[in-house]
Amino acid sequence: MLHTLINSPFKCDFNAMLRLLAEGDEVLLLQDGVLAALEGSRALESLRAAPISLYVLQDDVIARGLSAQISSSAAAVSYTEFVALTVKQTQQMTW
Repeated sequence: MLHTLINSPFKCDFNAMLRLLAEGDEVLLLQDGVLAALEGSRALESLRAAPISLYVLQDDVIARGLSAQISSSAAAVSYTEFVALTVKQTQQMTW
Protein backbone atom coordinates (compact mmCIF):
# COMPACT_ATOMS: atom_id res chain seq x y z
CA MET A 1 0.00 0.00 0.00
CA LEU A 2 1.12 3.55 -0.68
CA HIS A 3 0.55 5.94 2.21
CA THR A 4 0.78 9.61 1.25
CA LEU A 5 1.25 12.02 4.15
CA ILE A 6 0.25 15.52 3.07
CA ASN A 7 -0.21 17.01 6.54
CA SER A 8 2.39 17.85 9.14
CA PRO A 9 2.86 14.88 11.49
CA PHE A 10 1.85 17.32 14.24
CA LYS A 11 -1.52 18.09 12.63
CA CYS A 12 -2.81 14.62 11.78
CA ASP A 13 -3.25 11.25 13.45
CA PHE A 14 0.33 10.24 12.75
CA ASN A 15 0.18 7.41 15.30
CA ALA A 16 -2.81 5.87 13.49
CA MET A 17 -0.82 5.89 10.26
CA LEU A 18 2.10 4.20 12.01
CA ARG A 19 -0.19 1.47 13.37
CA LEU A 20 -1.48 0.71 9.87
CA LEU A 21 1.93 0.43 8.20
CA ALA A 22 2.77 -3.10 7.11
CA GLU A 23 5.86 -4.73 5.69
CA GLY A 24 6.37 -3.74 2.08
CA ASP A 25 4.31 -0.55 2.31
CA GLU A 26 5.66 2.68 0.91
CA VAL A 27 5.24 6.11 2.48
CA LEU A 28 5.49 9.28 0.42
CA LEU A 29 5.80 12.56 2.27
CA LEU A 30 4.55 15.57 0.36
CA GLN A 31 3.30 19.07 1.04
CA ASP A 32 3.67 19.67 4.82
CA GLY A 33 4.18 15.94 5.33
CA VAL A 34 7.85 16.43 4.42
CA LEU A 35 8.30 17.70 7.99
CA ALA A 36 8.20 14.05 9.10
CA ALA A 37 11.58 13.53 7.39
CA LEU A 38 13.43 16.22 9.36
CA GLU A 39 16.66 14.73 10.67
CA GLY A 40 16.44 14.08 14.40
CA SER A 41 12.65 14.32 14.61
CA ARG A 42 10.55 11.85 16.56
CA ALA A 43 8.38 11.28 13.48
CA LEU A 44 11.39 10.25 11.42
CA GLU A 45 12.58 7.82 14.08
CA SER A 46 9.14 6.19 14.09
CA LEU A 47 9.17 5.88 10.30
CA ARG A 48 12.69 4.43 10.33
CA ALA A 49 11.50 1.72 12.74
CA ALA A 50 8.67 0.68 10.39
CA PRO A 51 9.20 -2.00 7.70
CA ILE A 52 8.54 0.46 4.87
CA SER A 53 10.22 2.39 2.08
CA LEU A 54 10.25 6.13 2.73
CA TYR A 55 10.13 8.86 0.09
CA VAL A 56 9.85 12.66 0.03
CA LEU A 57 8.67 14.78 -2.89
CA GLN A 58 11.75 16.82 -3.78
CA ASP A 59 9.82 19.85 -5.04
CA ASP A 60 7.97 20.19 -1.73
CA VAL A 61 11.23 19.93 0.24
CA ILE A 62 12.76 22.69 -1.90
CA ALA A 63 9.62 24.86 -1.68
CA ARG A 64 9.88 24.79 2.11
CA GLY A 65 13.63 25.49 2.17
CA LEU A 66 14.35 22.22 3.98
CA SER A 67 16.84 20.53 1.65
CA ALA A 68 19.68 20.64 4.18
CA GLN A 69 17.50 19.33 7.03
CA ILE A 70 15.84 16.32 5.39
CA SER A 71 17.24 12.92 6.33
CA SER A 72 19.05 10.92 3.69
CA SER A 73 17.04 7.88 4.81
CA ALA A 74 14.09 9.34 2.88
CA ALA A 75 14.61 8.98 -0.85
CA ALA A 76 13.85 12.16 -2.79
CA VAL A 77 11.50 11.62 -5.73
CA SER A 78 10.27 13.74 -8.62
CA TYR A 79 6.66 14.08 -9.76
CA THR A 80 7.33 11.41 -12.39
CA GLU A 81 8.56 9.01 -9.71
CA PHE A 82 5.52 9.92 -7.59
CA VAL A 83 3.28 8.81 -10.44
CA ALA A 84 5.28 5.58 -10.78
CA LEU A 85 4.67 4.87 -7.07
CA THR A 86 0.92 5.34 -7.51
CA VAL A 87 0.93 2.95 -10.46
CA LYS A 88 3.00 0.38 -8.57
CA GLN A 89 0.80 0.45 -5.45
CA THR A 90 -2.85 -0.04 -6.40
CA GLN A 91 -4.04 0.53 -2.82
CA GLN A 92 -3.47 3.99 -1.40
CA MET A 93 -4.27 5.91 1.76
CA THR A 94 -3.89 9.67 2.19
CA TRP A 95 -3.18 11.15 5.60
